[in-house]
Amino acid sequence: MANPSLLLESIFILFIIFFLPCLSSSCPEYQKQALLQFKSSVLAINPSFDTLDSWNSSTSSCCLWDKVTCSSPSNSTSSVVIELHLSYLFAKFMPSNLLAPLFFIRSLRVLDLIGNSINGQIPALGLGNLSNLVHLDLSWNSINGQIPALGLGNLSNLVHLDLSWNSINGQIPELGLGNLSNLVHLDLSWNSINGQIPALGLGNLSNLVHLDLHENGFNGSIPLKLFQLKYLQHLDLGYNSLEGGLSPKRLSLGRNKFSNGIPSSISYLRDLEELHLGDNSLSMEIPSDIGNLSNLSILALGKNKLTGGIPVSMQKLNKLYLLDLGGNLLTGEIPFWLFNFKDLQHLYLGGNNLTWNNNMKIVPKCTLSELSLRSCGLQAEIPEWISTQTNLFFLDLSMNQLHGPFPQWVAKIGVSYLILSHNKHSGSLPPALFRSSGLFVLALSHNNFSGELPKTIRDAKVLRILMLDRNNFSGPIPQSISQISELELLDLSHNRFSSNIFPVFNHQVNLLYADFSSNQFSGEVPTTFHPNIETLALGGNKFSGALPSNLAKLRNLQRLELQDNNISGELLNSLLQISYLQVLNLRNNSLQGSIPKTLSNLKNLRILDISSNNLTGKIPIEFVNNLMGMIEAPPNRTSQTSNFVIAPFSSIINITEFEVNELIVNWKKSKQGLSSHNIDMYFLLDLSNNQLSSEIPTSLGALKALKMLNLSYNKLSGKIPTSLGDLQNVEGLDLSHNKLSGPIPTAFAKLQQLTTLDVSNNKLTGRIPIDGQMNTMADPNFYANNSDLCGFQIHVPCPEDIPPAPKLQEHDNKEEPWILLEAIGIGYPIGFLLTIGNIIVAGYFNPSSPSNSRRRCLHPHRLIKQRI
Repeated sequence: MANPSLLLESIFILFIIFFLPCLSSSCPEYQKQALLQFKSSVLAINPSFDTLDSWNSSTSSCCLWDKVTCSSPSNSTSSVVIELHLSYLFAKFMPSNLLAPLFFIRSLRVLDLIGNSINGQIPALGLGNLSNLVHLDLSWNSINGQIPALGLGNLSNLVHLDLSWNSINGQIPELGLGNLSNLVHLDLSWNSINGQIPALGLGNLSNLVHLDLHENGFNGSIPLKLFQLKYLQHLDLGYNSLEGGLSPKRLSLGRNKFSNGIPSSISYLRDLEELHLGDNSLSMEIPSDIGNLSNLSILALGKNKLTGGIPVSMQKLNKLYLLDLGGNLLTGEIPFWLFNFKDLQHLYLGGNNLTWNNNMKIVPKCTLSELSLRSCGLQAEIPEWISTQTNLFFLDLSMNQLHGPFPQWVAKIGVSYLILSHNKHSGSLPPALFRSSGLFVLALSHNNFSGELPKTIRDAKVLRILMLDRNNFSGPIPQSISQISELELLDLSHNRFSSNIFPVFNHQVNLLYADFSSNQFSGEVPTTFHPNIETLALGGNKFSGALPSNLAKLRNLQRLELQDNNISGELLNSLLQISYLQVLNLRNNSLQGSIPKTLSNLKNLRILDISSNNLTGKIPIEFVNNLMGMIEAPPNRTSQTSNFVIAPFSSIINITEFEVNELIVNWKKSKQGLSSHNIDMYFLLDLSNNQLSSEIPTSLGALKALKMLNLSYNKLSGKIPTSLGDLQNVEGLDLSHNKLSGPIPTAFAKLQQLTTLDVSNNKLTGRIPIDGQMNTMADPNFYANNSDLCGFQIHVPCPEDIPPAPKLQEHDNKEEPWILLEAIGIGYPIGFLLTIGNIIVAGYFNPSSPSNSRRRCLHPHRLIKQRI
């Protein structure tokens, strides 16, 4: 007999499957009546019309009708009509006023009325009610009149509009269509629209991808704004009466995401005077016939991926004023004729794979104000012809093989932007260099300059960026450097500067970035900087004593580096008041005491390195509660260096092009540099090489943004918290050289980003977890010296994986030994008799010689031996 409760349950499920959709798909009654009224109006014109037979009042819901699509709002169980697909329904002419009932269905998102012989004007006011409309297609009809200025402009969500193959006339209104900011596809082709193409009406459609205006009566010139629609891929203006110049005079499409090659058809824009395509992803070679653009005065193709050489045809561009080819993949020799353009003032060729012919003698006809030959293979001394360019404002000759002393003529010319880094220059800096009233940027990094800095450095009143790192400068820093009030970026790292007296940068010097690392400074940690300083790097010196309490006055500090000094004492609470701090590096000092609980006040901290000190005690549980910078990676951070603006040429020169020093940390078992330009990508906590004890707090598992966690070389004990398996972004985890016990948590198999794991030199036991990235953690050295670990990673099978040894078979039959003895007793005499028989038969078939009687009398055993 069937179970009654099971039967009732089955009936309920069938009810849900078959009847509930019908209840939930009923459309509003007013929408149903609107559709029935539309059908009735059509039948009044064409009584034989039967295409919409499913539209009848007897059907419970219009959502079940043909050509109708519904969707249920999230806050209601009823459905609404969102799509009407009514294409090719009517063969006879249908007045556009018959569409009126449809305009009451304001939930419509798609309205398709293609090929219905609709005549009359566009019902603008009615369509204007459909504010949710995304797709409207009225093509292949007989609509006439003008495109209305009002009504269509209300359709702000419209993405697709097709009015092609109609009889629309008049002009496109400046307003109306221009309000459809989300429009991607616009087709007005095969109409009778006339007048000029409105620059405002269409030029404001910034998301437009497809624009088709062919087969109309447009006249006048093509608006320049059409060429500035950055997403436009399809443009058809054929079969009109357009006139005037075929091309605009200025085409600016820079700083977009254009890819592939520059189309060769661009050479037909003969009237073009300015072409800006820089800072995209354009590839392939520069069109060989680009020289046909003979009116060009500005050609900006920098910061792309262009390949090949500089086209020979480009020497026909004798009106060039600015040529920017920098930051590409161009190859070949730099042609001499580039310097024959009389009007050329700005030339950027740096950052390619171009080569300079050092034997080439040039007598330039141009007078340059800006020149970049970065990484162009220049050798020996700076080419002499550059000294003739007395109007030079910007000069970049970095990343070459130039050597010799600093050129005196450079100091006399008074270049404002001077970049000679990554060369082999030597000697001292001439005092005249800093007497230039316009020196704005001086970058001499990675050379062999030596000696002390001249005291005339104070005369560089407008100097904003000074980069002298990685040279052999020595002596104290001139106190007068603190008088350069405009100075924002100062990098003197990796030299041999020494002194225990530091310049006092008063509140008038708006220094934002200062790097004095890897020198021989001594004394107490200096704090004589502007309160607005953001980056202060003092690592790799001989600073000693305790951390100064007035560090807290540097309230905007984001990055503080004091690693590799002789700093002692405890971590001060005053240091922990710098709320904007993101990077704190105190590695390899002599700090003592415990980690303060208030360290969690640094909510923006992303990188904390206090390794290789003498810190003791527990890792405080409260330590991680408020470290939001490590708990969740904030979106769209910008690099600190983006704060530096070196106008007036910020479009060509950017501070990120300068090589700001990397942050050196212990990353995945080795010291690595984290790029300062991408430092916001890194999240690190390093407490290794201290005397920390007790258990690892489970709260560390909340730091889900961490990419690196290093707790090695301490005295931590207890079990590894399972919560560490929640560190979903961690790439490196080092728990080695502690006193940890118990198993490695199976939750480690969830660490999908893990590439380095070290748990060696502990007291761990049990199976090493499998699955996920743990299957790739197979270096036995990273598990060595533990109590009893096992697993395939270290080629040690776990006890439960070893199959049991086979058991010896037991004989239960008690009579078996007697049977065995009987078999032996019977078998022995039978075997003996068979042997004797073989001997006799062998002797019978092999008779001996009669004369050899002695051989016949041999003993049987000797006979056997003889035969063998």
